[in-house]
Amino acid sequence: MTQPQKGLCAEPNLHAQYLLLNVIDDDSQAVRAKLSRVLDIFEHFENEHYEAMVTGVVAIGTNYWAEVYPGLIPIELAPFPDMQCEDRSAPTMPCDLFIQIRADRLDICHAVGIEVMDLLRIHVELVEQIRGFRYLDGRDLNGFLYGADNPRGMKRRKVGIIGEDDPDFSGGSYVHIQRYRHDLRRWNSLSSRQQEQVMGTTQEHNLVSSEQSESSHSVRASTVAPDGDEPRLIKQGMPYGDMASQGLFFVSCSASARPFKQMLHSQIYGNGEGDYDRWLDFTSAETGAAFFAPSITFIRQQAKLSDV
Repeated sequence: MTQPQKGLCAEPNLHAQYLLLNVIDDDSQAVRAKLSRVLDIFEHFENEHYEAMVTGVVAIGTNYWAEVYPGLIPIELAPFPDMQCEDRSAPTMPCDLFIQIRADRLDICHAVGIEVMDLLRIHVELVEQIRGFRYLDGRDLNGFLYGADNPRGMKRRKVGIIGEDDPDFSGGSYVHIQRYRHDLRRWNSLSSRQQEQVMGTTQEHNLVSSEQSESSHSVRASTVAPDGDEPRLIKQGMPYGDMASQGLFFVSCSASARPFKQMLHSQIYGNGEGDYDRWLDFTSAETGAAFFAPSITFIRQQAKLSDV
């Protein structure tokens, strides 16, 4: 049976380390073998520090896929959907590898990251590293709950993991990332009522706000299909920041690449009547990239083929 990567459907953690990497080595065989060993690092720390709830994800950039895994290609593999409308944009920053490390201990996240980088160092250059953290009871830095519309329980696997629709890549997932920077000084100048108008939900209990409109974030960034009632993305992002800049590192996993593209279009272009996502007046995406996270089974098999 195909085994998905555990980090794709894992419940939220307290800490995260996000690594964006470009491969500088032409030895794809060696890279395939090392990616399998990254999974060994995840497994080792998961077993040694079970209380930390360690999970990880290894995902391959759309432009690098054919180089590291020549042959079959996931059906919906496509570059990040670069979009722009007026002063709203979703810029793209293609990179070859995305590695997500999450745990309930910051030191373990750091230790896993160090081992992964030591393993890959001769093959890659580090494009960006972001350290995410749980804020209060799972909120974005704007004070509103984040990812509250995520699927629960067993539905997470149905939403996040490819089934038999693409049997060659069952157990895999389409992953999209964006790093948003928030203008919290401007945001905090709004009244509570104005903030609820922008977000469309109440701050305290995440209920539908009486201030909600077609331009509210909860409406425009909804991942529920118009003809359905189930979310189609697992949002795994976390806040990041220091005293100089703050924001959200957005990560989504899905059995299809389409829901993310549709959500982003709804946010940036809106509904055709001028109703775009008003939250984008207070935050802006600075990076964006698309990846595919193959199953553990796939990564292990490809590494063994490299040894033949």
